[in-house]
Amino acid sequence: MYAEEVADMAGRIRDEDIALVRERTSIADIISETVTLRSAGGGNLKGLCPFHDEKSPSFNVSPARNVWYCFGCGAGGDAIKFLMDSDHLSFVEAVERLAARAGIQLRYVESDSSAPRSRPQQGQRQRLVAAHAAAVEFYRSQLTTAPARPAREFLAARGFDRAAAERYACGFAPDAWDQLTKHLRQRGFTADELVTAGLSRPSRSGTLIDRFRRRLMWPIRDITGDVIGFGARKLFDDDDGPKYLNTPETPIYKKSHVLYGIDQAKREIAKQGKVVVVEGYTDVMACHLADVPTAVATCGTAFGADHISVLRRVLFDSDERAGEIIFTFDGDAAGQKAALRAFDDDQRFVGRTFIAVSPDNMDPCELRLAKGDLAVRDLVARREPLVDFALRHVISRFDLDTVDGRVEAMRRAAPLVAKIKDREKRPEYVRKLAGDLGMEIEPVQRAVQAALSTGAGREAPAPATRSAAQPAVDSPQSMVEREALKLALQQPVLAGPMFDAVEAAEYRHPVHVAVREAIAAAGGVAAATGGAVWIESVRDACTDLAGQALVAELAVEPLRIDGEPDPRYVSVTMARLQWGSVTGRIKDLKSRIQRINPVSNKDEYFALFGELLSLEQHARALREQAAGGL
Repeated sequence: MYAEEVADMAGRIRDEDIALVRERTSIADIISETVTLRSAGGGNLKGLCPFHDEKSPSFNVSPARNVWYCFGCGAGGDAIKFLMDSDHLSFVEAVERLAARAGIQLRYVESDSSAPRSRPQQGQRQRLVAAHAAAVEFYRSQLTTAPARPAREFLAARGFDRAAAERYACGFAPDAWDQLTKHLRQRGFTADELVTAGLSRPSRSGTLIDRFRRRLMWPIRDITGDVIGFGARKLFDDDDGPKYLNTPETPIYKKSHVLYGIDQAKREIAKQGKVVVVEGYTDVMACHLADVPTAVATCGTAFGADHISVLRRVLFDSDERAGEIIFTFDGDAAGQKAALRAFDDDQRFVGRTFIAVSPDNMDPCELRLAKGDLAVRDLVARREPLVDFALRHVISRFDLDTVDGRVEAMRRAAPLVAKIKDREKRPEYVRKLAGDLGMEIEPVQRAVQAALSTGAGREAPAPATRSAAQPAVDSPQSMVEREALKLALQQPVLAGPMFDAVEAAEYRHPVHVAVREAIAAAGGVAAATGGAVWIESVRDACTDLAGQALVAELAVEPLRIDGEPDPRYVSVTMARLQWGSVTGRIKDLKSRIQRINPVSNKDEYFALFGELLSLEQHARALREQAAGGL
């Protein structure tokens, strides 16, 4: 929830402008930039949640209502809330970003005055992104200058012409201490902003200087296409720095989450259901230009769990649609070590993992330069399962002509077989390993089983598929209450007065009662027009935390009807809800009547008996109205 931020913003960004941003924002477009979405039926979409790890998609999006909800972790909201959670933005920054996308000029109001004013200072993220965008243009303009000739020659020597350099916005950091810093200060960026962005740094004397000098520059973009950092390659022998120098950790640049080329590759990754993980910027360029458009690379760090999370969401790597992950590590010792480390992360993927190693131990950039685009495509096509590579690598370290060598190789290889997540493949790999070692199958089976029993092949626990706050759907009454609340949230114009006429007292589940009371506090269904604004107003009005989570969940949960609901469906639903409540009260009344002495408590007895007759008559009427069921 972010009611506090909304309340705080009401005095700064006009409420009608916030509402306009919500109205003109396609939530499916926003979320699909980071999550691959597929049809969930009923006009809804689903994907893998970006906020928790899961193997079955429980993240649902309702484009018609511009809201989202994850049935696994309970997170939900509108497009503003999604950006706040996914990109760690403030409410201000999220609204401003969506307004910019929609071409909306926001109007601001001073906190101590009702007079509109011009745009205030942007949120930190927007300022840092803007500074990087300005730096990209600066570095690109420098690439055509005479001092940048070594940078152009570096690119040309690796098969990249001017068009390729422009496609990836390559640039050059000049041989000057503060040329970029001065340029950006003239553009209105403060010293603190430039240091925070990692574009400048204080010198020993205390003056501000450029972080990058005399280097070939690659802008690093996040999955949405915003430039958030740079990779800088050494060009001169007298440069005593590392071969590659990257932007340091900043509020917008987290190297463990960043994959170079993901902004250009994400659509093909989702379309083809595969991703090729390479080791460097030039490898990504070479693959893309060789018609392998699914290539990405890490930026100054090893491939890890956070990178996997990003790729799984883009791949839609789930039980329903397992993807392919292809690593192209070098064939040298470092590359083999990286491949084995990748195999350790294999369980984090649902899909299959492969490795593609050039026979000549060339990386994709070298291979394209030496043998052409077709050779790069063939490299990827000739991929082999990562487990096969890992087993072969382990076995190769031992002398299989000796008993000790074979036994030790079996001991080292058995845990790898135990880690294979597809249980049906393990027996086949046991037989394969026994054949490769020249051993009987029984000792290999025992070694693999021992590895499993000690946890070497323990599978990752299944992710939660249900929010702890979600009420259990364990009775017809609970189900019909949920259906009524869904109608109020999803179809308020249709539900209208029929819903409002049934008060919270008719609901039995305490969380449902809290949501019903919140709907009333938000003004009632009859006055609502629907969409994200209506749903958020109900969530804001709900004082129960479990109720807040349930509002987001019910906003995207499909109705229990084939086709579009109509007034009769609303009438039947509300009748069944009341019938369940009335029959519950009838049962309670009968129990009370049985406990009363009709002689000594005659007045109470006949009062309750009269109430019972009235309720039974009401129940019969409701049963007739509800004929046909849900």
